Amino acid sequence: MSNDIPPADDASAAGDPAGKPIEENLKSRATWTRLLYMVICGFLVSLACFVGTFVVVLGFLWVLFSGEVNRQIQHAGQSLAAYLYEIIRYLTFNTEERPFPLGNDWPSGSIG
Repeated sequence: MSNDIPPADDASAAGDPAGKPIEENLKSRATWTRLLYMVICGFLVSLACFVGTFVVVLGFLWVLFSGEVNRQIQHAGQSLAAYLYEIIRYLTFNTEERPFPLGNDWPSGSIG
């Protein structure tokens, strides 16, 4: 066997600068914990979309019957949008900070 060719069981992830074998990744508790958190976040996205639909309908009905925007509904929508943004950032590996209720507080959603 040549020294230039690694053995078949020493498969490394493509583009992994450290050359960490895939076997280590498969056995890593952090990897499987992350998967669990990602599944929970997927459920939270579904729940947040359901609540978001309610906020949208309520906001529309408020404008329809009163003719003006309700600031509390607007703030709730902004806060929910910030929450969804945090979840998506976590799910796409753009941050390691887990969203509410898995780590961070609920986002303020301040309107700029």
